[in-house]
Amino acid sequence: MTGVFRVYTKDLLPLYLFVCILFIMGVVFGALLVNALTLQQKHDVGQYVNTFLSGFGGSAAGLGGTGAAELRPAGAGAVWDAFGAHARWVFFIWILGLSVVGVPLILLLDFLKGVLIGFTVGYLAGQWSWDGIVFAIVSVAPQNLVVVPAIIVCSVAAISFSLLLVRGRLLHRSGTVKQPLASFSLTALLLTGLMLAVSLFEVYVSPGLLEWAAPMLLDAV
Repeated sequence: MTGVFRVYTKDLLPLYLFVCILFIMGVVFGALLVNALTLQQKHDVGQYVNTFLSGFGGSAAGLGGTGAAELRPAGAGAVWDAFGAHARWVFFIWILGLSVVGVPLILLLDFLKGVLIGFTVGYLAGQWSWDGIVFAIVSVAPQNLVVVPAIIVCSVAAISFSLLLVRGRLLHRSGTVKQPLASFSLTALLLTGLMLAVSLFEVYVSPGLLEWAAPMLLDAV
């Protein structure tokens, strides 16, 4: 098994395209899943969203709520909590890429990520129309503009590495996997560092955006 494992090559373009299409299918499925909710389930989700919004919009709207300042996570603990939530995606994909047989699960994770985003945006848009879309842009889009490409890159790297191992076994190549493994692991490590930057944004910047957008959505409610 010779050669250097590379993440960015023209021959990987079909794989990137396939993963992106799978993610988009997940988004569409998640949005359609909103329509499958029962009235009770929609009521329960709506209560949770309203409670969350009231906390951010209470102080600004004079509603006597908890207030955004009290709901904002503070300190390193909040950053590490957010980091763990994002980094686990990269970690699982990395582990599955090493296992070779985990490729279908990597694709499932990509689809699931799309479902989660599609459901969130679909629910907000379905309940509050344009106000919900604006709130989704503020609350969901910023961090996912980084998280989603990072997950896609990591997924392609993992699948590519797994295919490299499979080809080596099928063709009985005797080359070492140390260099491809180091390159794949370095890619995952860099993407994990990117997730830390996203976590800092979520803890110190996102609450301000939510505080600005929450009253608008509360008015629509």
